[in-house]
Amino acid sequence: MTGTGDEPFIAAVKPLVDAMGGEILPPDEAGPDDVVLSWEGADVVAVRLPQLADSLDHILAAMERKRGKPLAELDRKSKQEVVRILEARGAFSVRHGVETVAGALGVSRFTVYNYLNRDKQA
Repeated sequence: MTGTGDEPFIAAVKPLVDAMGGEILPPDEAGPDDVVLSWEGADVVAVRLPQLADSLDHILAAMERKRGKPLAELDRKSKQEVVRILEARGAFSVRHGVETVAGALGVSRFTVYNYLNRDKQA
């Protein structure tokens, strides 16, 4: 990071980077796929975005933290809500997304597909 005046900017973007499962780096350590953020004409911080499969794991972990218990312990209605949220966030476009979500929810792939189809019919 470039200087002591950068801390407010870094503090402002850190919750977003954490929510995405990204990593904050000094701008001079940025790779070709990293995103360099600038403020007032100076490069302040680089953000390394996670791979899509890692993002799904990160999203599932965040949902567990938010609910205060493992997703597998949720009731059926809450699991359906989780599936709705994950579908809106594109979780099922990731390879093995249905399997990963089913494992986290403690249900079968068939059940996840039923939850998805139920929403489409409603």
